[in-house]
Amino acid sequence: MTDQDSKPNRPSEEELRKRLSPLQFDVTCNEGTEPPFNNEYWDNKREGIYVDIATGEPLFSSLDKYDSGTGWPSFTKPIATDRLVTKTDHKFFQVRTEVRSKLGDIHLGHLFPDGPPPTGQRYCMNSASLKFIPKEEMEAKGYGELLSLFK
Repeated sequence: MTDQDSKPNRPSEEELRKRLSPLQFDVTCNEGTEPPFNNEYWDNKREGIYVDIATGEPLFSSLDKYDSGTGWPSFTKPIATDRLVTKTDHKFFQVRTEVRSKLGDIHLGHLFPDGPPPTGQRYCMNSASLKFIPKEEMEAKGYGELLSLFK
């Protein structure tokens, strides 16, 4: 079995290289990190959802986004926990919890236990791993069932 066969919902590396910028590819496929305060969504305040840039799977809602002061988009919780996979990350001489998308198996960021109530969690994500779908475009882009989150 090839690596691609074990990730049936993830586009091929070749397709991702064509579709994504070099930074997006590095973050999603090589577990890179984009610069803080210099990324697309760290200060986005619009209503909508954030989806996996590789598969379009809905992952986070703007309703759960907050300013963590870190310079990356941070959320208290995902839309559904079963859409994410966590793994222990031992890089940089520390133990962290890596967050990956379940369907796309792409690197999203890390989970920390220092978030605000009600969860006390901080899902610190890379903008480069996400695509933002504004609330007013959700129906047209196939995410109409999630509009109920905003009522």
